[in-house]
Amino acid sequence: MDIYKDMDLIITNVKIVDANKDEYGIIIIEDGLIVSLDSASGAKGYRIINGKGLTAMPALVDTHAHFREPGFEYKETIETGSKAAVRGGYTTVLLMGNTNPPASSKEIIELVQEKARNIGLVDVIQCATVTSDIRGENISHLTSVLEATKFITDDGKGVMNDKIALDAMMIAKSKDATVISHAENHFFSNTDMRLAENLMTYRDIELARITGCKLHMAHVSTKEAIGRIIESKREGLNLTCEVTPHHLIGDNRIEYRVNPPLREREDVVALIEAIKEGYVDAIGTDHAPHSQEDKEKGAPGISGIETSFSICNTVLVKEHNISMSELSGIMSEKPAKILGIKKGLIKEGYAGDIVLVDEDASYIISSDEFVSKGKNTPFDGLSVYGKVMMTIKAGEVVYKGAEYDSR
Repeated sequence: MDIYKDMDLIITNVKIVDANKDEYGIIIIEDGLIVSLDSASGAKGYRIINGKGLTAMPALVDTHAHFREPGFEYKETIETGSKAAVRGGYTTVLLMGNTNPPASSKEIIELVQEKARNIGLVDVIQCATVTSDIRGENISHLTSVLEATKFITDDGKGVMNDKIALDAMMIAKSKDATVISHAENHFFSNTDMRLAENLMTYRDIELARITGCKLHMAHVSTKEAIGRIIESKREGLNLTCEVTPHHLIGDNRIEYRVNPPLREREDVVALIEAIKEGYVDAIGTDHAPHSQEDKEKGAPGISGIETSFSICNTVLVKEHNISMSELSGIMSEKPAKILGIKKGLIKEGYAGDIVLVDEDASYIISSDEFVSKGKNTPFDGLSVYGKVMMTIKAGEVVYKGAEYDSR
């Protein structure tokens, strides 16, 4: 992989797309920030990247990923996860806290974020757990961990105890933190996963209404859950939500274990319609790499950060006529707002994080080509549209596909 360091960049001859624009021009990046979309005359000494035939978009922002470190490095590491992220066009990821030990202390949160900074490929924000060690019992650690992060979640389990969930939301409200809900009522996990998601979605929305905390609903998958979210948004609740690529392209005719599971076709249709109507805030990949052995034992999850753009471009843009600007909105701009970072737009003063894509390039997904340790995907062999050619972070090329030079 050819990586250029410490260079101011000019991207020329390129189609520029973000949530607010779709135009042709140039992008100038200096000292890691976008400084101009105007003429590059006199810009001698800059590295010039020819974007002819490509589309420049703000680099993607993932609101939901698992890099497995510490504790499960045989599944993924911060380094391999970062390499997978930039291959998928991402330069920012929000990591869940179900590591080993879990992210229930400032020390674990700071360890992960510092290691990611040293690797330097993506900006990592580490969630803390809502309950200590994700045991569902104790939240005494929250005051401390919320000094190191502004996001808490018991992703992978959810918080079953209503009073603990309420108290955690009250603390989050006082600290201006966001609660991320893994909506699953365990009493129904073995019998009715639809009811499990719906009941917990309803509960968490009502608790957020009472407390006024910021609530983000993770991996929404049912028509009932997205319907309640839409109703609550219309009422003005401080609520955001994400959907995953695999819940947009796959349904329960595919025998593959994820949590929440792949749903009925009517649920897929409801999610896509919610995107069209502007009610979905983000695409969260729920990148969940596993070893082959763990997957064979039934571990739920998809290694999806490298295929997210292609799947979303295929389903939403090519098949359902959503514009590239709208796609950029839910893959970059709105996720950046949720995370509170100045990214997600190609605009002066914003981070020089750019992804160059070929919107129309078709290819067949091959898990053997994944740089993630996790090769677990049900979409191996699937033909998709949209190829990430290059990823740029703060003006540095952190990923370049072989296809870029062979155009």
